[in-house]
Amino acid sequence: MLFVYSIIIVLASQLVKLLALFSPKIKLFVDGRKDVFSTLKSKINPNDKTIWFHAASLGEYEQGLPVMEATKIKFPEHKIILTFFSPSGFEVLKNNTVADVTIYLPLDTLSNASAFLKLAHPEMVFFIKYEYWPNYLNELKKHNIKTYLISGIFRENQIFFKWHGGFYRNALKTFDYFFVQNESSKKLLQSIGFNNVKISGDTRFDRVVSILERDNSLDFITQFKNNKTTIVYGSSWPKDENVFVNFINQNKENTKFIIAPHNIKTEQIQELQKSITKKTVLFSEKANKNLADFDVFIIDIIGVLTKIYSYADIAYVGGGFGNAGLHNILEPATFGIPIVIGPNYSNFAEAIALVNMGGCTSVSNQNQLDEVFSNLITNEDVRHEKGHICSTFVQMNKGATAVVLNHLLN
Repeated sequence: MLFVYSIIIVLASQLVKLLALFSPKIKLFVDGRKDVFSTLKSKINPNDKTIWFHAASLGEYEQGLPVMEATKIKFPEHKIILTFFSPSGFEVLKNNTVADVTIYLPLDTLSNASAFLKLAHPEMVFFIKYEYWPNYLNELKKHNIKTYLISGIFRENQIFFKWHGGFYRNALKTFDYFFVQNESSKKLLQSIGFNNVKISGDTRFDRVVSILERDNSLDFITQFKNNKTTIVYGSSWPKDENVFVNFINQNKENTKFIIAPHNIKTEQIQELQKSITKKTVLFSEKANKNLADFDVFIIDIIGVLTKIYSYADIAYVGGGFGNAGLHNILEPATFGIPIVIGPNYSNFAEAIALVNMGGCTSVSNQNQLDEVFSNLITNEDVRHEKGHICSTFVQMNKGATAVVLNHLLN
Protein backbone atom coordinates (compact mmCIF):
# COMPACT_ATOMS: atom_id res chain seq x y z
CA MET A 1 0.00 0.00 0.00
CA LEU A 2 2.82 2.41 0.79
CA PHE A 3 4.29 1.78 -2.67
CA VAL A 4 0.96 2.60 -4.34
CA TYR A 5 0.59 5.71 -2.19
CA SER A 6 4.11 6.85 -3.14
CA ILE A 7 3.36 6.41 -6.85
CA ILE A 8 0.22 8.53 -6.46
CA ILE A 9 2.20 11.29 -4.74
CA VAL A 10 4.81 11.29 -7.53
CA LEU A 11 2.05 11.56 -10.15
CA ALA A 12 0.39 14.33 -8.16
CA SER A 13 3.66 16.24 -8.02
CA GLN A 14 3.79 16.25 -11.82
CA LEU A 15 0.17 17.33 -12.04
CA VAL A 16 0.66 20.34 -9.78
CA LYS A 17 3.57 21.47 -11.96
CA LEU A 18 1.15 21.58 -14.87
CA LEU A 19 -1.54 23.35 -12.85
CA ALA A 20 1.04 25.90 -11.70
CA LEU A 21 1.05 27.29 -15.24
CA PHE A 22 -2.53 28.50 -14.68
CA SER A 23 -2.69 29.29 -10.96
CA PRO A 24 -0.49 31.83 -9.12
CA LYS A 25 -1.16 30.11 -5.79
CA ILE A 26 -0.16 26.68 -7.10
CA LYS A 27 2.88 28.28 -8.71
CA LEU A 28 3.95 29.46 -5.25
CA PHE A 29 3.33 25.93 -3.98
CA VAL A 30 5.64 24.49 -6.66
CA ASP A 31 8.32 27.19 -6.88
CA GLY A 32 8.65 27.48 -3.11
CA ARG A 33 9.74 23.86 -2.88
CA LYS A 34 12.56 24.14 -5.40
CA ASP A 35 15.16 25.44 -2.95
CA VAL A 36 14.16 23.55 0.19
CA PHE A 37 17.10 21.15 0.26
CA SER A 38 19.70 23.77 -0.62
CA THR A 39 18.29 26.04 2.10
CA LEU A 40 18.48 23.25 4.66
CA LYS A 41 22.03 22.43 3.60
CA SER A 42 23.15 26.04 3.96
CA LYS A 43 21.46 26.74 7.31
CA ILE A 44 21.72 23.42 9.16
CA ASN A 45 25.16 21.96 9.84
CA PRO A 46 25.62 18.21 10.35
CA ASN A 47 26.51 18.77 14.01
CA ASP A 48 23.58 21.11 14.77
CA LYS A 49 20.91 19.98 17.19
CA THR A 50 17.47 20.60 15.70
CA ILE A 51 13.77 20.39 16.52
CA TRP A 52 11.25 20.27 13.68
CA PHE A 53 7.72 21.73 13.76
CA HIS A 54 5.28 21.19 10.91
CA ALA A 55 2.19 23.36 10.34
CA ALA A 56 -0.21 22.94 7.46
CA SER A 57 -0.93 26.66 7.26
CA LEU A 58 -1.35 29.90 9.19
CA GLY A 59 -3.90 28.62 11.71
CA GLU A 60 -1.79 25.65 12.70
CA TYR A 61 1.25 27.90 13.11
CA GLU A 62 -0.72 30.02 15.56
CA GLN A 63 -1.57 26.85 17.48
CA GLY A 64 2.00 25.66 17.55
CA LEU A 65 3.60 29.02 18.30
CA PRO A 66 3.33 28.80 22.13
CA VAL A 67 5.05 25.40 22.08
CA MET A 68 7.71 26.65 19.66
CA GLU A 69 8.45 29.65 21.87
CA ALA A 70 8.59 27.52 25.03
CA THR A 71 10.76 24.91 23.31
CA LYS A 72 13.17 27.61 22.16
CA ILE A 73 13.58 28.68 25.79
CA LYS A 74 13.90 25.16 27.22
CA PHE A 75 16.22 23.92 24.47
CA PRO A 76 18.29 27.01 23.55
CA GLU A 77 21.09 24.96 21.98
CA HIS A 78 18.71 23.57 19.33
CA LYS A 79 17.80 25.18 16.03
CA ILE A 80 14.08 25.31 15.20
CA ILE A 81 13.03 24.13 11.75
CA LEU A 82 9.51 25.15 10.72
CA THR A 83 7.80 23.73 7.66
CA PHE A 84 4.54 24.68 5.97
CA PHE A 85 2.47 22.77 3.47
CA SER A 86 0.40 25.70 2.21
CA PRO A 87 1.53 28.94 0.54
CA SER A 88 -1.04 30.84 2.63
CA GLY A 89 1.00 29.93 5.69
CA PHE A 90 4.52 30.14 4.32
CA GLU A 91 4.17 33.39 2.37
CA VAL A 92 2.82 35.25 5.40
CA LEU A 93 5.27 33.78 7.93
CA LYS A 94 8.47 33.07 6.00
CA ASN A 95 10.19 35.90 7.90
CA ASN A 96 9.04 34.91 11.38
CA THR A 97 11.54 35.33 14.22
CA VAL A 98 10.81 32.11 16.12
CA ALA A 99 12.24 29.53 13.74
CA ASP A 100 15.85 29.43 12.60
CA VAL A 101 14.78 27.95 9.27
CA THR A 102 11.33 28.33 7.67
CA ILE A 103 10.66 26.34 4.51
CA TYR A 104 8.00 24.46 2.60
CA LEU A 105 7.59 20.78 3.36
CA PRO A 106 8.61 18.84 0.24
CA LEU A 107 5.90 16.54 -1.08
CA ASP A 108 5.63 13.20 0.69
CA THR A 109 7.68 10.99 -1.62
CA LEU A 110 10.10 8.35 -0.37
CA SER A 111 13.11 10.23 -1.71
CA ASN A 112 11.98 13.59 -0.33
CA ALA A 113 11.33 12.18 3.14
CA SER A 114 14.72 10.49 3.23
CA ALA A 115 16.62 13.54 1.94
CA PHE A 116 14.76 15.95 4.22
CA LEU A 117 15.44 14.00 7.40
CA LYS A 118 19.06 13.43 6.46
CA LEU A 119 19.60 17.19 6.22
CA ALA A 120 17.33 18.25 9.10
CA HIS A 121 18.26 15.35 11.45
CA PRO A 122 15.80 16.50 14.18
CA GLU A 123 15.89 15.13 17.71
CA MET A 124 12.19 15.84 18.16
CA VAL A 125 9.33 16.48 15.74
CA PHE A 126 5.99 18.17 16.37
CA PHE A 127 3.08 17.91 13.95
CA ILE A 128 0.47 20.56 14.78
CA LYS A 129 -3.20 19.54 14.92
CA TYR A 130 -3.18 17.29 11.86
CA GLU A 131 -1.48 16.29 8.60
CA TYR A 132 -0.19 12.73 8.58
CA TRP A 133 2.33 12.09 5.81
CA PRO A 134 3.08 8.32 5.71
CA ASN A 135 6.52 8.47 4.09
CA TYR A 136 7.76 11.12 6.50
CA LEU A 137 6.25 9.28 9.45
CA ASN A 138 7.76 5.96 8.40
CA GLU A 139 11.16 7.60 7.96
CA LEU A 140 10.89 9.16 11.42
CA LYS A 141 10.05 5.79 12.91
CA LYS A 142 12.94 4.13 11.07
CA HIS A 143 15.36 6.58 12.68
CA ASN A 144 13.71 6.39 16.13
CA ILE A 145 13.07 10.14 16.18
CA LYS A 146 10.63 11.21 18.88
CA THR A 147 7.47 12.46 17.20
CA TYR A 148 4.52 14.23 18.82
CA LEU A 149 1.12 15.51 17.76
CA ILE A 150 0.09 18.70 19.55
CA SER A 151 -3.40 20.21 19.75
CA GLY A 152 -4.62 17.14 17.91
CA ILE A 153 -8.29 16.70 17.19
CA PHE A 154 -9.91 13.56 15.84
CA ARG A 155 -13.41 12.95 14.50
CA GLU A 156 -15.30 9.74 13.97
CA ASN A 157 -15.60 10.26 10.21
CA GLN A 158 -11.81 10.30 9.67
CA ILE A 159 -10.26 7.42 7.78
CA PHE A 160 -8.34 6.16 10.83
CA PHE A 161 -11.61 4.92 12.31
CA LYS A 162 -12.99 3.22 9.18
CA TRP A 163 -12.63 -0.48 8.38
CA HIS A 164 -10.51 0.40 5.33
CA GLY A 165 -8.22 2.82 7.20
CA GLY A 166 -5.47 0.37 8.18
CA PHE A 167 -2.81 2.12 6.11
CA TYR A 168 -3.31 5.40 7.92
CA ARG A 169 -3.74 3.73 11.29
CA ASN A 170 -0.27 2.26 10.82
CA ALA A 171 1.07 5.75 10.12
CA LEU A 172 -0.15 6.84 13.54
CA LYS A 173 2.11 4.26 15.17
CA THR A 174 5.01 6.63 14.53
CA PHE A 175 3.85 9.06 17.20
CA ASP A 176 5.42 8.71 20.62
CA TYR A 177 2.61 10.74 22.14
CA PHE A 178 -0.65 12.42 21.17
CA PHE A 179 -1.60 15.66 22.91
CA VAL A 180 -5.26 16.12 22.01
CA GLN A 181 -7.77 18.88 22.55
CA ASN A 182 -10.69 16.95 24.02
CA GLU A 183 -12.02 13.76 25.56
CA SER A 184 -13.72 12.54 22.37
CA SER A 185 -10.38 12.62 20.49
CA LYS A 186 -8.76 10.61 23.28
CA LYS A 187 -11.54 8.01 23.23
CA LEU A 188 -11.37 7.67 19.44
CA LEU A 189 -7.62 7.00 19.56
CA GLN A 190 -8.09 4.51 22.39
CA SER A 191 -10.76 2.72 20.35
CA ILE A 192 -8.10 1.78 17.77
CA GLY A 193 -5.48 0.78 20.30
CA PHE A 194 -3.60 4.01 21.08
CA ASN A 195 -3.23 4.70 24.78
CA ASN A 196 -0.26 7.09 24.53
CA VAL A 197 -2.70 9.99 24.65
CA LYS A 198 -3.12 12.97 26.97
CA ILE A 199 -5.78 15.69 26.93
CA SER A 200 -3.78 18.91 26.90
CA GLY A 201 -6.38 21.25 25.45
CA ASP A 202 -5.79 23.67 22.61
CA THR A 203 -2.52 25.62 22.57
CA ARG A 204 -4.28 28.47 20.75
CA PHE A 205 -5.61 29.59 24.12
CA ASP A 206 -2.04 30.10 25.32
CA ARG A 207 -1.32 32.00 22.14
CA VAL A 208 -4.21 34.44 22.52
CA VAL A 209 -3.61 34.94 26.25
CA SER A 210 -0.07 36.07 25.44
CA ILE A 211 -1.51 38.75 23.14
CA LEU A 212 -2.69 40.63 26.23
CA GLU A 213 0.92 41.07 27.37
CA ARG A 214 2.04 43.04 24.33
CA ASP A 215 1.44 46.60 23.17
CA ASN A 216 -1.76 46.52 21.10
CA SER A 217 -2.08 50.24 20.55
CA LEU A 218 -2.59 51.69 17.06
CA ASP A 219 -2.70 55.48 16.81
CA PHE A 220 -4.77 55.47 13.62
CA ILE A 221 -7.47 53.31 15.24
CA THR A 222 -7.53 55.54 18.32
CA GLN A 223 -8.09 58.53 16.05
CA PHE A 224 -10.82 56.80 14.03
CA LYS A 225 -12.68 55.37 17.05
CA ASN A 226 -12.83 58.76 18.74
CA ASN A 227 -14.27 57.20 21.93
CA LYS A 228 -17.36 55.92 20.13
CA THR A 229 -18.92 52.44 20.23
CA THR A 230 -17.06 50.42 17.59
CA ILE A 231 -17.87 47.19 15.78
CA VAL A 232 -14.95 45.32 14.20
CA TYR A 233 -15.73 42.91 11.35
CA GLY A 234 -12.74 40.59 11.16
CA SER A 235 -11.71 38.21 8.36
CA SER A 236 -14.95 38.78 6.47
CA TRP A 237 -15.88 37.15 3.18
CA PRO A 238 -18.34 38.53 0.59
CA LYS A 239 -21.14 36.33 1.98
CA ASP A 240 -20.61 37.89 5.41
CA GLU A 241 -20.39 41.38 3.93
CA ASN A 242 -23.63 40.94 1.98
CA VAL A 243 -25.41 40.70 5.33
CA PHE A 244 -23.61 43.10 7.64
CA VAL A 245 -23.17 45.93 5.09
CA ASN A 246 -26.94 46.33 5.06
CA PHE A 247 -26.87 46.83 8.80
CA ILE A 248 -24.07 49.39 8.52
CA ASN A 249 -25.96 51.35 5.88
CA GLN A 250 -29.21 51.42 7.88
CA ASN A 251 -27.70 51.97 11.34
CA LYS A 252 -28.72 55.28 12.93
CA GLU A 253 -26.77 54.94 16.19
CA ASN A 254 -23.58 56.91 16.77
CA THR A 255 -21.42 53.89 15.91
CA LYS A 256 -18.09 53.34 14.16
CA PHE A 257 -17.38 50.35 11.93
CA ILE A 258 -14.02 48.74 11.07
CA ILE A 259 -13.90 46.07 8.37
CA ALA A 260 -10.82 43.88 7.92
CA PRO A 261 -11.67 41.57 4.98
CA HIS A 262 -10.00 38.19 4.57
CA ASN A 263 -9.24 38.96 0.94
CA ILE A 264 -7.65 42.34 0.26
CA LYS A 265 -7.51 42.15 -3.53
CA THR A 266 -8.09 45.61 -4.98
CA GLU A 267 -11.21 44.72 -6.95
CA GLN A 268 -12.91 43.14 -3.93
CA ILE A 269 -12.02 46.09 -1.69
CA GLN A 270 -13.45 48.46 -4.28
CA GLU A 271 -16.68 46.46 -4.50
CA LEU A 272 -16.99 46.49 -0.72
CA GLN A 273 -16.39 50.23 -0.56
CA LYS A 274 -19.00 50.90 -3.26
CA SER A 275 -21.62 48.93 -1.34
CA ILE A 276 -21.31 51.18 1.74
CA THR A 277 -23.30 54.41 1.82
CA LYS A 278 -21.70 55.87 4.93
CA LYS A 279 -18.52 57.94 4.85
CA THR A 280 -15.74 55.39 4.30
CA VAL A 281 -11.95 55.47 4.27
CA LEU A 282 -9.39 52.81 3.29
CA PHE A 283 -6.23 52.20 5.29
CA SER A 284 -4.21 52.66 2.10
CA GLU A 285 -5.74 56.12 1.61
CA LYS A 286 -5.70 57.39 5.21
CA ALA A 287 -2.69 59.72 4.88
CA ASN A 288 -3.45 63.39 5.59
CA LYS A 289 -7.07 62.63 6.52
CA ASN A 290 -8.84 63.20 9.80
CA LEU A 291 -9.97 59.64 10.49
CA ALA A 292 -12.39 60.78 13.18
CA ASP A 293 -14.56 62.27 10.41
CA PHE A 294 -15.30 58.84 8.90
CA ASP A 295 -17.91 56.22 9.88
CA VAL A 296 -16.35 53.15 8.25
CA PHE A 297 -12.68 52.17 8.12
CA ILE A 298 -11.71 49.39 5.67
CA ILE A 299 -8.37 47.78 6.52
CA ASP A 300 -6.86 46.76 3.18
CA ILE A 301 -3.61 45.40 4.65
CA ILE A 302 -2.88 42.27 6.66
CA GLY A 303 -1.21 41.82 10.02
CA VAL A 304 -3.04 44.33 12.24
CA LEU A 305 -6.42 42.69 12.90
CA THR A 306 -5.47 41.25 16.29
CA LYS A 307 -4.48 44.68 17.60
CA ILE A 308 -7.62 46.21 16.10
CA TYR A 309 -9.77 43.77 18.09
CA SER A 310 -8.44 45.40 21.26
CA TYR A 311 -10.40 48.54 20.28
CA ALA A 312 -13.67 46.72 19.55
CA ASP A 313 -16.80 46.95 21.67
CA ILE A 314 -18.38 44.22 19.52
CA ALA A 315 -16.69 41.80 17.11
CA TYR A 316 -18.07 39.97 14.11
CA VAL A 317 -15.84 37.11 12.94
CA GLY A 318 -16.21 36.06 9.32
CA GLY A 319 -16.44 32.73 7.54
CA GLY A 320 -19.67 31.49 9.08
CA PHE A 321 -21.94 32.44 6.19
CA GLY A 322 -20.05 30.44 3.58
CA ASN A 323 -17.97 27.31 3.16
CA ALA A 324 -14.62 28.95 3.89
CA GLY A 325 -14.71 27.99 7.55
CA LEU A 326 -15.11 30.20 10.58
CA HIS A 327 -12.06 32.31 11.38
CA ASN A 328 -10.40 32.63 14.78
CA ILE A 329 -12.88 33.78 17.43
CA LEU A 330 -10.37 33.41 20.27
CA GLU A 331 -8.50 36.60 19.38
CA PRO A 332 -11.48 38.90 20.04
CA ALA A 333 -12.57 36.68 22.93
CA THR A 334 -9.32 37.22 24.83
CA PHE A 335 -10.03 40.98 24.87
CA GLY A 336 -13.41 40.38 26.53
CA ILE A 337 -15.56 41.33 23.55
CA PRO A 338 -19.01 39.92 22.68
CA ILE A 339 -18.78 38.02 19.38
CA VAL A 340 -21.23 37.51 16.51
CA ILE A 341 -20.78 34.82 13.85
CA GLY A 342 -22.68 33.24 10.98
CA PRO A 343 -24.56 29.92 11.13
CA ASN A 344 -21.79 27.54 9.97
CA TYR A 345 -19.63 26.82 13.00
CA SER A 346 -20.30 23.17 13.86
CA ASN A 347 -16.68 22.11 13.21
CA PHE A 348 -15.24 24.62 15.69
CA ALA A 349 -15.27 23.47 19.30
CA GLU A 350 -14.49 26.89 20.74
CA ALA A 351 -17.39 28.46 18.82
CA ILE A 352 -19.79 25.75 19.96
CA ALA A 353 -18.70 26.26 23.56
CA LEU A 354 -18.97 30.06 23.48
CA VAL A 355 -22.37 29.98 21.75
CA ASN A 356 -23.63 27.58 24.42
CA MET A 357 -22.19 29.80 27.16
CA GLY A 358 -23.70 32.96 25.69
CA GLY A 359 -20.53 34.90 24.93
CA CYS A 360 -20.89 34.35 21.18
CA THR A 361 -24.10 34.69 19.18
CA SER A 362 -24.77 32.90 15.89
CA VAL A 363 -27.07 34.56 13.35
CA SER A 364 -28.55 32.95 10.24
CA ASN A 365 -30.09 35.87 8.36
CA GLN A 366 -30.35 39.64 8.04
CA ASN A 367 -33.15 40.07 10.58
CA GLN A 368 -31.28 38.13 13.27
CA LEU A 369 -28.07 40.04 12.64
CA ASP A 370 -29.87 43.40 12.80
CA GLU A 371 -31.56 42.46 16.07
CA VAL A 372 -28.38 41.17 17.74
CA PHE A 373 -26.23 44.15 16.75
CA SER A 374 -28.91 46.66 17.74
CA ASN A 375 -29.21 45.06 21.17
CA LEU A 376 -25.44 44.98 21.69
CA ILE A 377 -25.00 48.60 20.61
CA THR A 378 -27.73 49.99 22.86
CA ASN A 379 -27.27 47.71 25.90
CA GLU A 380 -23.88 48.20 27.51
CA ASP A 381 -24.63 45.75 30.33
CA VAL A 382 -25.29 42.94 27.84
CA ARG A 383 -22.04 43.77 26.04
CA HIS A 384 -20.03 43.58 29.25
CA GLU A 385 -21.69 40.37 30.38
CA LYS A 386 -21.07 38.57 27.10
CA GLY A 387 -17.54 39.95 26.87
CA HIS A 388 -16.77 38.72 30.37
CA ILE A 389 -17.95 35.23 29.39
CA CYS A 390 -15.54 35.29 26.43
CA SER A 391 -12.47 36.44 28.36
CA THR A 392 -13.16 34.01 31.22
CA PHE A 393 -13.52 31.15 28.73
CA VAL A 394 -10.07 31.90 27.28
CA GLN A 395 -8.42 32.20 30.68
CA MET A 396 -9.98 28.95 31.93
CA ASN A 397 -8.66 26.99 28.96
CA LYS A 398 -5.05 28.13 28.88
CA GLY A 399 -2.24 25.79 29.94
CA ALA A 400 -1.90 23.31 27.04
CA THR A 401 1.69 24.38 26.38
CA ALA A 402 2.69 23.57 29.95
CA VAL A 403 1.21 20.07 29.64
CA VAL A 404 3.33 19.38 26.54
CA LEU A 405 6.54 20.83 28.01
CA ASN A 406 6.12 19.01 31.33
CA HIS A 407 5.85 15.73 29.45
CA LEU A 408 9.01 16.43 27.46
CA LEU A 409 11.05 17.46 30.48
CA ASN A 410 9.93 14.72 32.88
